[in-house]
Amino acid sequence: MKIKSFRIFGIILLLPYLGYSQALTKQYRVVSSAVPFLTISPNSKAASMGDAGVASTPDASSLFWNTSKLAFIENKTGASLSYAPWLRDLVQDMSLLNAVGYHKISDKQTLTAGLTYFNQGEIEFTNAQGNTNGKFTSREFVFAAGIAQKLNQDFSMGLNLKYISSNLVGTNVIGGQAGKPGRTAAFDLGIYYNKNRPTDKDVKKVDYAFGLVLQNLGGKINYGFGEYYIPANLKLGTSISIKPDNHNNFNFLIDFNKLLVPTPDSTGKVPNVGSFSAVFSSFSDAPDGFKEEIREFMGSVGVEYNYDNFFAIRGGYFFEPISKGGRKYATMGAGIKLKETYSIDLAYLIPTNAGNPLANTWRLSFNINLPNKSKGTVKETEADITE
Repeated sequence: MKIKSFRIFGIILLLPYLGYSQALTKQYRVVSSAVPFLTISPNSKAASMGDAGVASTPDASSLFWNTSKLAFIENKTGASLSYAPWLRDLVQDMSLLNAVGYHKISDKQTLTAGLTYFNQGEIEFTNAQGNTNGKFTSREFVFAAGIAQKLNQDFSMGLNLKYISSNLVGTNVIGGQAGKPGRTAAFDLGIYYNKNRPTDKDVKKVDYAFGLVLQNLGGKINYGFGEYYIPANLKLGTSISIKPDNHNNFNFLIDFNKLLVPTPDSTGKVPNVGSFSAVFSSFSDAPDGFKEEIREFMGSVGVEYNYDNFFAIRGGYFFEPISKGGRKYATMGAGIKLKETYSIDLAYLIPTNAGNPLANTWRLSFNINLPNKSKGTVKETEADITE
């Protein structure tokens, strides 16, 4: 990837929005942040359902979506490895890699940890005369670790801590100032409600869940030539599961997401306030008031059909108002269980507007889940608690 040095930083910061906006004017204020890779869905299952996952069935990737879900996971131990080439219609050397795992230490507590690595490819720097002035491979990563805790039979909470590293330009000089790797810390805090307590006499046919999570709450990131907000955001979602019989299962999901960073003012300037002050002010700082604040919410809908917990077909849609970036795309995917403990998920993105750089984006995830070694399962334990 060859980009002139004086343009690179602005391009990387707005990378998720390239090609999405359609005829943007100065009245359209896109809310953006540094390290936008923190908002990219790393796993194939959620990516195939329109990037919805706050209240979906718990799995290893719950660390990204809502750590609190892991308190209700059925298996004892599990892990997931995901890979996605990124923006392949623009460049050929960008990719996203995610590895995550969990371990249930008791019926009420689950530990989890994961790493997401984003390779942004090779950058060629040039001077004012257009001569080559070195190359650098831009890369970012986040390491997260957390815990999920059951509060009662239906509610749980989750907390994870994150270390974020973003090395965009190395020590190259940008705008007369030497760059440096940006580093910061953040945390996520989530809650999950899932009332699903079937018994032998009453096999439940409909299950529903709700989730809410505050993500990436932390300090700004400094690259040596300025501080930038990280993508703090609010996610809330719900899911409904319908089970006509013991073999068929339909899942329906709806998510909403809002970045908790300042909206550019009427002149296009981003207000400079503290990170946590920005979280609260982000609900009321839009120049056009409440109607603009509402447009800053992005929506995701997803659906999944699962047969006998062996084969799944998925689809979804992601929507963002045009004045806030205009991302719109459909998704599809499938999952299959290879053996009792192994499964593979695949996701594919279908852009709904021409020239979308996310066209032909796919993700692949390999999952492993190990049940309890004892004869009693987690489900049986929960039933005992209920009784």
